[in-house]
Amino acid sequence: MTEGSISVGKRKTAVAKASIRKGMGKIRVNSVPLEIHNPEIARRKMLEPVLLAGEKAGGFDIDVDVNGGGVMGQAEAARTAIAKSIVTFLKDEQLEQVFRQYDRSLLISDPRRKIPKNPAGRGARKRKQKSYR
Repeated sequence: MTEGSISVGKRKTAVAKASIRKGMGKIRVNSVPLEIHNPEIARRKMLEPVLLAGEKAGGFDIDVDVNGGGVMGQAEAARTAIAKSIVTFLKDEQLEQVFRQYDRSLLISDPRRKIPKNPAGRGARKRKQKSYR
């Protein structure tokens, strides 16, 4: 076990930084305990790596700071940061394999970004119509 480390998770424009250290099993997202974090679907998304870790996820505290993006983008970024920090803290390759088999995005940040708007239309793909008559 390493003594405290920082992991980063990204999704769309949301960036989450998770710091982990020995403790009693508390998880805080933006200084709010995860148990009272809303909406519930985002809370469940962030709890997935802890539930998959099972009994191994008991002896440490995780503080997550999330910026940018929307509610679910932040939840998925935090989920990735939490999973990465647990794996690096425990140095457990078997747990890493469990995370990868469950969902690859637990350990690897999602690289997809939105396409920028183009000058020929109103959005990234929409174009002005042409009329030849």
